Amino acid sequence: MNTQNKPSSASPDLSPALNTVPDRLRHIHLMGICGTGMASLAGMLKQEGYLVTGSDQNVYPPMSEFLARLSIPVAQGYSAKNLSPVPDLVVVGNVITRKNPEAQELARLGIPYISFPQALRCFAMKGKKSIVIAGTHGKTTTSALVCWILEKAGLDPSFMVGGIPNNFQAGFKLGKGPYFVVEGDEYDTAFFDKGPKFLHYSPWVVILTGIEFDHADIYPDLQSVRESFRKFLRLIQPSGLLIANRDNPVAMEEVSVAKCPVVTYGLSDGANYRPHNVRVGEKFTHLEVTKGENQLIKVTTPLFGSHNISNLVSAVSLAEFLKIQADSLKDALRTFQGVRRRQEIRGEKRGILVIDDFAHHPTAVKETVRALRDKYPDRRLIAIFEPRSNSSRRNTFQSKYALSFDDADLIMIPEPQMMDKIPAHERFSSQALVRDLRARNLEALYFPNTDVLLDAILQKSRPGDLLLFMSNGAFDNLPSRVLTKL
Repeated sequence: MNTQNKPSSASPDLSPALNTVPDRLRHIHLMGICGTGMASLAGMLKQEGYLVTGSDQNVYPPMSEFLARLSIPVAQGYSAKNLSPVPDLVVVGNVITRKNPEAQELARLGIPYISFPQALRCFAMKGKKSIVIAGTHGKTTTSALVCWILEKAGLDPSFMVGGIPNNFQAGFKLGKGPYFVVEGDEYDTAFFDKGPKFLHYSPWVVILTGIEFDHADIYPDLQSVRESFRKFLRLIQPSGLLIANRDNPVAMEEVSVAKCPVVTYGLSDGANYRPHNVRVGEKFTHLEVTKGENQLIKVTTPLFGSHNISNLVSAVSLAEFLKIQADSLKDALRTFQGVRRRQEIRGEKRGILVIDDFAHHPTAVKETVRALRDKYPDRRLIAIFEPRSNSSRRNTFQSKYALSFDDADLIMIPEPQMMDKIPAHERFSSQALVRDLRARNLEALYFPNTDVLLDAILQKSRPGDLLLFMSNGAFDNLPSRVLTKL
């Protein structure tokens, strides 16, 4: 299927192992449409001329607003009636279970269905060289940065990013250039395909940001996570490249399985590409990137924090592999505007700065807090964290979270929501985390719900403070509510 054309009578390029797709496609329905990737896929399909509808249990900004701008109707909640009129094809998000009423109706009616990564491969990636950004942390920012580098170089990339890059104002693009940039997610594909998403993407080049234990709801241990990444790395085409983070020892232990050349980046001695002379200013960070012993490029960027600088160096190494000109690369790095909900400044009222971030894994929380401490050394930093992800609501990382907030002046932790979905013996405890933080002489407070938390934030914050909200969900819209109240 030519992704630049309108719908035709030809079927998409589907493996025989997948469900049969009808010869004529007009109406495509997406279950779980408000996930970042699913919403972007919906936008791609809409752009290609399909009638697109969707449904989701949790409809909130920014994805709800994004879909509304595209005039894609979204049903609130899952119901059999959402499949009437009957669509030609259904894309099933990985939040959907077999017991979902829509999934049951899907089976009853015998409607053809595929998973998100299968749909992405079939409708958007065919004929493109796949650049996959994989790893436990940093995928979204790195993907968005790579996309902007390619865009500024005039390469007109296609991409699917698990967020909304501010340079594009959309998490997807169907370009005419040869490259497709995609986040390689190790989370499972769908209830009918428990393998990781990234096994569907036929990688040509991979940036591997690191491997840690995560997604405790589907992986029992680090070894099982490593096995998934090992399968993925074996898929890289021999003509391509693996760009691996030397600072992550687990990743470095796995790169030998790749059948392509490997280069490394990072802060550690021995990395092929490294940052030097990093200077963090009020608006920009200045640094040099070296290759071996030689200076490769001088960079000015709005990015800050060691994790983001590392992400930037990986993108520079990719740019050199693609032979992107230095002036174009410098311009892209200087004008990169980041991604929504990644250290995003939501506003400042009464001298109180409000920043929203997606961090939820203990490592991501630690790096985010540290980066903002370095960026704003003179502000009192109040870290407000919602344990919301499937892993963070489990006690898997209970003790590690106590080590993630050292650079904060005050930590505020609410009671997690939806705890009834977690077995009692596996549940995370916000109260226990607060006790552990206090035992380490950190000022920490527990709150039974977000309404009580909101009142406390307004009561305790003062001019000069930085309020850092961290959650992989809407966090009950607290950043906006706080700004409104201020």
